[in-house]
This record gives sequence, C-alpha cells and structure tokens, in this order.
Amino acid sequence: MSRRPEMAGAARPRRGRVLALFLLLAHLLGFASSIDALMSTRTPQGAVAWIVSLNAVPYLAVPAYWVFGRNKFQGYVIARRDVDSALALAMAPKTEELRAHRFHPDEPDKHLHGVERLAKWPMLSGNDVELLVDGEAAFNSIFEGIDAAERYLLVQFYIVRADSVGHELQRRLIERAQAGVEVYFLYDEIGSYRLPASYLQALRDAGVHVHWFHSTRGRGNRFQLNFRNHRKIVVADGERGWVGGLNVGDEYLGRDARTGPWRDTHLRVEGPAALALQWVFIEDWYWAKEEIPDLPWEPVRPSGHGVPVLILPSGPADRFETASLMMQQAIHAARERIWIASPYFVPDEGVLGMLKLAVLSGVDVRILIPERPDNRLTYYAAYAFIGPLLDAGVRVYRYQAGFLHGKSFVVDDAGGAVGTVNLDNRSFRLNFEVTALVMDRDFAGELEAMFVADFARSREMTRADIDSQPLWHRVASRAAYLLAPVL
Repeated sequence: MSRRPEMAGAARPRRGRVLALFLLLAHLLGFASSIDALMSTRTPQGAVAWIVSLNAVPYLAVPAYWVFGRNKFQGYVIARRDVDSALALAMAPKTEELRAHRFHPDEPDKHLHGVERLAKWPMLSGNDVELLVDGEAAFNSIFEGIDAAERYLLVQFYIVRADSVGHELQRRLIERAQAGVEVYFLYDEIGSYRLPASYLQALRDAGVHVHWFHSTRGRGNRFQLNFRNHRKIVVADGERGWVGGLNVGDEYLGRDARTGPWRDTHLRVEGPAALALQWVFIEDWYWAKEEIPDLPWEPVRPSGHGVPVLILPSGPADRFETASLMMQQAIHAARERIWIASPYFVPDEGVLGMLKLAVLSGVDVRILIPERPDNRLTYYAAYAFIGPLLDAGVRVYRYQAGFLHGKSFVVDDAGGAVGTVNLDNRSFRLNFEVTALVMDRDFAGELEAMFVADFARSREMTRADIDSQPLWHRVASRAAYLLAPVL
C-alpha cells in the first residue's frame, strides 16, 4: 500500500512525456500540412486561414484539412490529363467525329471561343432542346427516354433514394436490362450514402452495370471526402440526353412534407450534344471502374434542328476554375441582361466583381434564390454577399412558392444555360459539375418566360432586409462567411 503514491508519482512524468510527444507530433504534422496548403490552396485567403490554424491548433486543424481543405483531386487529374491513357486513345475517333459538328457563328465570338477552350470541346450544332420545368415534366421525359432505349442507357445521379421515385427508376432500368439493353448506373458514394445495398443488388441481378463514384480511391486520395460528383446525366442510345438540377427522390416531385413544393429545372437534348454528355459520363465511369463501357456507338446523327449546344464539364481536376470562369464569361458577355437562378449563393470574388461591373455598366442583373433554406450555413453566408450587391444595383429575388433548386441563367436574347452548377464555391471548386450552354433565341425566350413566372412568385429584397436583421443574425452571417471557401 505504501508504494502506490510512488507509482502514481512515476506515472505522472510518463503521461507528461506522452502528452509532450503527442503535441510535438501534432505540430510537426501541422507544419507539414501547412506546406501542402501553401502549395495547393487556390486562394490567398484560404491559404492564410489554413496555415494559421494548422500551426496554432494542429490537433483539430490537421484532420479537418485532409478531409475538407484540399481542392486538388490528384488521382482524377492524372487519369484525365494523361493523353496516352487508354481512355484518350479509345475515344479519339469519337472525339474527332463530334468535332465535325462544330458550330460556326456568322461572326467570330471571343466569348464563345473562351468557353470552348474551358470545355476543351466545341459548341455542337444540329441539336434539339426541350426546357423541362419541375420534376413532373423532367421525370416523365427521362422515364419515356429510358423506356424507348434500344441499345444502351447511361444513368448518373448525385443523390438516389430508395423511395417511390427511386424504385420507379430501378424498375425501368431492370426492365430495359432484361430486354437486352446495356445499362450503366453510376452514383456518388457521399450523396447516395443512404442507398441500401438491396437496391443496388437488385439492379446487378438484372444485369445492370452498377458502380459508385468515390473520391477516396488510391493512396493519395484516401481522405478526400470533400469532393462530390454532383452531375446528373442520363443518355439513351447516344441520341438523347438529360441534364439539370434534379436528383432521384420523392422530394424532387414535391412529395416530401418536410421540404414541400420543389422548384427545379432540367433539360433534354437530342443530337450531337447527347454524345458529348456521354463523353462526360464515360470519363467518370473510367475513373470509378477503370474500364471503358463497351457501347455500340453509331455515327453522330443531327436532330434536324440547328440549335447549338456546348456541354461543359467542370471540377476539381481541371487546370482552371472552370465553373467560376464560365459564369464570369457569361456575365461579361451580357449587354442587356443576365438573370441567374441558384439555390445557394456563396460566390467567389471573381463572380462578385463581374456582377457589380455588369450592373454598373447598365446590364439588368437579377439573382433568384430561395426564401426557405435547406442549408443553414449557406443561408446565413448569403447575407454577407447580398448587401454589397444591392448597393451596386443588382436585384435579388427570394422565391416564395417552395424550395428553389434549379440552376440556370439567361443572357440577353442570345441563349442561356441549364446544369448542375450552384452559385457557390463548392460548385466552383470542389464538385464535379456539368452545364449545357444553349445559344438560341427561342431557347432564351423560354428561359425568360420561366424566370418571369418565378419572379412573380418571389419577393424582391431591399437594403432594409439586410439592415433590419438582429445582431445574432448578422454575427451568424459573418461567421458563416468565413466558411465560404468550402460551402
């Protein structure tokens, strides 16, 4: 009994040495991680924030940095940029065939040329497009396209739920697979983390090729949980394609009482642009499965219409910040108006600057965002950006008739876009996205009518909406603003 105090006394120095060793190791890891942050973080503000936190509180910041802080998707970068890869070699003839359908405007357009260079792909002529407003129209069109497929189907979504809509998709895919159609199904491992194994196994048992897109593949990417494949793509027989904001779930049809009415936008394309969407899917499948789908490709067939469409994929594997630069180019090209709809509004400095410059130049700039949030952080962060834009003359509308989830914009009477890109840093830098840019006056008119109807169901914000907020709200807004680079 008399030796216990001595033993306790001897244990304290050991615990002290263990603690000191832990702190030393944590600070060494923090210093090493701060070097990685210095070399790879894209913005000076982000680099400074990470370097300070990694060295000041490494035991908290180091795991946060390796999960949320990196914006270089290393494995995919190598796979995508390797010009000698099996994918590039196998797809080269198809790429050249599609380039034969390049759209040639009557006059040289530097704005179009810039976006084409971002896409590494030309705008393609000979397409037909259909604007699909809300889930009923979109899912009816997608399901009709699935049922009509005769050779193959490519289906990719960020979120797939095993609810009534999800099971309807599953049933139709199984029916097509059993009819001899080659069906490929790709989903994001984070967005669809609740999708049960039984749902996927039923697809596999029917002969559907199923895989997940996972950002954690490979030694160097094991902790890259911050990246998402946010794309929503369906391609039927290489002739028809669908892209836009809708995932697969009951809430996207307004059937979920918690979310209520759901406002979204999708697009159907028919013609060469459908094969460009197919290209994007194949790149993602190649990353996920390391195989190229064996598809019975046919020569590109124009739809008979002359609508030019550019399919622009973007993501953290890109050399440039493609989505942000696309949006900046669209704002810069506007001479009379640019109207933008997005469920989240946490833009980067480049887009903010272009919005202010456009409105100061006399352009009608309008931003449409939801009144009711589904993400509190992005909701509060938006208030930090809206005030200065209102002061500059940008008009900001809050959609009242449910949750606005559509991602689209219209530029002058020249055309517009529908896709998966939100007006936030996550879409600009961290997510894999895809946008369909359509250069067509009739399509611009359809987008205009859609926006006018949405504005009628919205309230326009004023400076009083910002200044009248209580102190706690303003503090929350500024605090959320600090997290803007990862929102």
